[in-house]
Amino acid sequence: MLNKDRAWVEVNLENLEHNINEIKKLMQAGSEIMAVVKANAYGHGSVIIAKKLNEIGIYNFAVATLSEGIELRENNITGDILILGYTNFENIKYVAKYNLIQTIVDYKYASRINTMGHNIRVHIAINTGMNRIGEDFSNIDKIIEMYKMKNLYVEGIFTHLCVADSNLDDNILFTKGQIQKFYYVIKQIEEVGIDAGKKHIQSSYGLLNYPEIKCDYVRTGIIMYGVYSSKKDYIKTKLDLKPVLSLKARITTIREIKDGASISYGRTFKSNSKMKIASVSIGYADGYPRNLSNKNAEVLVNGQKARIIGRICMDQLIIDISNVEKVEVGDIVELIGEEEEISAENVAEKSGTITNELLSRLGARLRIYD
Repeated sequence: MLNKDRAWVEVNLENLEHNINEIKKLMQAGSEIMAVVKANAYGHGSVIIAKKLNEIGIYNFAVATLSEGIELRENNITGDILILGYTNFENIKYVAKYNLIQTIVDYKYASRINTMGHNIRVHIAINTGMNRIGEDFSNIDKIIEMYKMKNLYVEGIFTHLCVADSNLDDNILFTKGQIQKFYYVIKQIEEVGIDAGKKHIQSSYGLLNYPEIKCDYVRTGIIMYGVYSSKKDYIKTKLDLKPVLSLKARITTIREIKDGASISYGRTFKSNSKMKIASVSIGYADGYPRNLSNKNAEVLVNGQKARIIGRICMDQLIIDISNVEKVEVGDIVELIGEEEEISAENVAEKSGTITNELLSRLGARLRIYD
């Protein structure tokens, strides 16, 4: 195996376990973690993360796609695996084959699956206001009918809070309305003598800002990986989280340039004095955002700050090392990590996005080491 060749991700599994223990402090008694490991565990490596979680006693997982669920099963991950998104009808048989749980996105979807002859484990998604997937909360008759479909084993029901990260009065009212709608559905189901199954409504911010909700599962995503989505988000209860991921690459060339020399594509950066610069073996094809070009984004070289200059290329970027001591070709550059300057929150903010996107877009070329 190639060993930390040009660019890679390192995951700290001790920090992952620490974060899980922090999350448990906020959870209601009887609730369990449903670990969200979709999008390659937000760039952290779904198999590596899920294996560690199995080791520490977590056996409930959420993925976005059928292929993500199959990958976990083929790597001997045990426990329940819920597919949060849509699976094409042609592939429903594989949900049964790999003992996965399919989300029911609406009544029509349930009806079609029920006619296919496969015995499928499912959770029903309820639309309480996000208007993404889910049967509308007001269609109680249709929801109850889904519980009675002979080829569907309804094991759970859930909804998703879309503004749980906000402290604006209007958004708080909206979130409370979503919660009320969800439990209205549960009440209606149970009043006709049906067991609604496992209930879940909280994702990361649902837990942080509405920890009083009592559910069977808490779908922990971004906070499990030790970061918040954004520095601007409202967080009622901050946890002592530790980042699990660091992104690293190597210096490939070092050169000195003259006053007025241009750097990289488009000549968007020109030096106004002599400079010492270095090329680094990572680029936007690895998931590092191109729009950090000329944004005063920083990296760490031997623990010292260095600024990215010029346009970030597909496979490489260039940094100013004029004030960095003792730099050599092959030295490691850290682009995302625990230090404040290169925290996922700071990098995401400078690139105009959230940490969820930044981390989950880290590319397939990056090997992951634990």
